[in-house]
Amino acid sequence: MTQSPAKKSFFNRNVDLMNGPIFKSLFVFMLPILVSCLFQQLYNTVDTMIVGNVLGDTALAAIGACGAIYELLVGFGIGIGNGLAIVAARAYGAGDDDQLKQTVAGSIVIGIIASAVITLAGAVGLHPLLELLDTPAEILEDAYGYIIIIDFGVIVMFAYNLCAGLLRAIGNSKVPLFFLVFSACLNVVLDLLLILCFHMGVAGAAIATNISQGVSAVLCLIYIYKNVPVLCPERTQWRLSASDTAYQMRMGIPMALQFSITASGAMVMQAAINLFGSVAVAAFTAASKVQSLVTQGMMSMGQTMASYGGQNYGKGDYHRLEKGVRSALLISVIYSLLAAATVGLFLRPLLSLFFSGDIDIASLMPWAKTYIYMCAVFYIPLSTIFIFRNIMQGCGYSFLPMMGGVAELFARMITALIAMKLVSFPLACFCDPAAWVGAALFTGFSWLSVKKKLRASLLPEDTSSSSEAK
Repeated sequence: MTQSPAKKSFFNRNVDLMNGPIFKSLFVFMLPILVSCLFQQLYNTVDTMIVGNVLGDTALAAIGACGAIYELLVGFGIGIGNGLAIVAARAYGAGDDDQLKQTVAGSIVIGIIASAVITLAGAVGLHPLLELLDTPAEILEDAYGYIIIIDFGVIVMFAYNLCAGLLRAIGNSKVPLFFLVFSACLNVVLDLLLILCFHMGVAGAAIATNISQGVSAVLCLIYIYKNVPVLCPERTQWRLSASDTAYQMRMGIPMALQFSITASGAMVMQAAINLFGSVAVAAFTAASKVQSLVTQGMMSMGQTMASYGGQNYGKGDYHRLEKGVRSALLISVIYSLLAAATVGLFLRPLLSLFFSGDIDIASLMPWAKTYIYMCAVFYIPLSTIFIFRNIMQGCGYSFLPMMGGVAELFARMITALIAMKLVSFPLACFCDPAAWVGAALFTGFSWLSVKKKLRASLLPEDTSSSSEAK
């Protein structure tokens, strides 16, 4: 079997996660993912910036009010795409081309069905959900107009993330970056065109996002078809087996649910924030977008560890798995400190990017500072969640990472309910740190348990002890 494409151009040159220096391999593999994550985040962030500057803080609050629902929909696409790709990484690490192609075929079918279900559910339930979250009346219809369009774009979000995940599964993190950068630039152009020229308001921002995501998905599909035959199923490999499909669903669906559960907790938090009016919502929206940008390195390391874990588990290399986690933790701690310093020093200029000059930033700063400064203190626990969660998923353990999402949900929900009872904005802001600490503790202890099982299953018996016994 040939595990890498024959061509050795920049884009076809894969990072070897199964051999060589671990720290360097993780760092080099992570960097394109980091840039990809930043540009992926820019899809919604650019919408937010343009809407805030062109349409004002009320329209910005409308997008912010459905931010948690947006994360639910996007998280589903990312989660199921990445979860299914982990199965592909394990097949690649084991050197099984046939199984890899069958995995790709199964992933496409499962993803299409799941995307259709979530889209139909959203079409029925999004408006009642916004009402349930106490969305301010003056922004309710704009919020619904934005999020319903995003809902119908779930399929393209899934398509891009599956393609990107499959390429990363074989060690190529550069190609997804290239196409995502292109489509992110396209998103900016379409935002300006639809909002400024066609006066489509917040709906124009949502349409621009869907079109741009669709372009990145199509470009990835074309690239895979022409350059990566190992990811192109043959006609006979579209005959899915019940056992293979069940295994893929055991990996993909829990990861999608994990993202969805986390987003559900965020919706409860959004309901608590909504109690303080549209100004607080607008400030929180802008601050949360800043935070999303500076914390993308943590998510990037998580995606790196999913591919790293899948390949090395497929290879059966326990020691490399263990050393990889230690290296990832070191990188993430350094990154977390830099991220906290960035928001601490540059919050005001970063916040001003989301509003036009006639908006009083000073009136928004107290709300924004309360949230983001509180969160910055807990960036290190947040970073560990992505590492422990994804390494376990890469090694085939999907239930415990999903339960980590449940721990996160309960911590965020309890804090939000107390905040609403006491009408406390600082306590509402503490929902995120509480969730991160809860999930970090759960996933950390879960990894210790999984590590023992991996050691027992992957390490060969001590040959020296065996020979002495003889």
